[in-house]
Amino acid sequence: MIDTVKAQFEVLDDRFRRCNGDDRMERLHTGCRWTEGPAYFPAGRYLLFSDIPNERVLRWDETTGAVGVFRQPSGYANGHTVDRQGRLVSCEHGNRRVTRTEHDGSITVLADRVDGRRFNSPNDVVEHSDGSVWFTDPDYGISSDYEGNQGDSETGGCHVYRIDPVTGRARIVADDFDRPNGLAFSADERHIYIVDTPAKHIRRFDVGDDGTLSGGEVFGTCDAGVFDGVRVDSAGRLWAAAHDGLHCFDPDGTLIGKLRVPEVVSNLTFGGAKRNHLFITATGSVYALRVNFAGVRYP
Repeated sequence: MIDTVKAQFEVLDDRFRRCNGDDRMERLHTGCRWTEGPAYFPAGRYLLFSDIPNERVLRWDETTGAVGVFRQPSGYANGHTVDRQGRLVSCEHGNRRVTRTEHDGSITVLADRVDGRRFNSPNDVVEHSDGSVWFTDPDYGISSDYEGNQGDSETGGCHVYRIDPVTGRARIVADDFDRPNGLAFSADERHIYIVDTPAKHIRRFDVGDDGTLSGGEVFGTCDAGVFDGVRVDSAGRLWAAAHDGLHCFDPDGTLIGKLRVPEVVSNLTFGGAKRNHLFITATGSVYALRVNFAGVRYP
């Protein structure tokens, strides 16, 4: 029998009343130490997600419901994304690098240093339509051996980076964060939302044609623990992982509702043929439900 829990959509603003879905959420898998980085592959109909402290990436098969090990050791991989060629891009805490898994299974290192200095522990990653790869680099993976390998920071802080699609060089695009975490582009890619976890807020930046950022005002604040991963839906709403579930923000920054989850949520992604299958990583489990909205389709 499939393990399910009641899906609780909490309306805080009338604009959220149109958001709903399955009456119950499926618990696809449990028994992990800390799940993160859900990434859905439509061609194979499977979901990859990290179990960071156990240094493994797991794979859930949509056609059979089976869960198995995709990669172990994983370099304490955290966040993932699927690029526009269907390849896995991963942030590896333990190896302090961002990698891409090619179609033949080989691994390409996209970046492991900035100006000759090793990163702290790349955390979450997104791709822009120009081919650039953007990622956050807090110090969670070097602060202890739990989610990586304890070590010293060489970068002088926790920053946000952009890997140039032509030169392959990584450069800092934001350096005024405590510990940057989840990040997501708006539908038109003119803005990027970036979480600063200890500050308990999300900031919104304007994205220039040359990949530079400006602005950076606070977009939303957390009233339940801290924020982690974020994603944007096709209506421009921002969904943020928090301690009591997913928080949904209208494009104007208003918190309009929540999807309650019985474990602390780390991240989310949209999958399925219509991008309306919502996958949620939360503490030791992975949840899923079909919803009546969809993840954004980027350029």
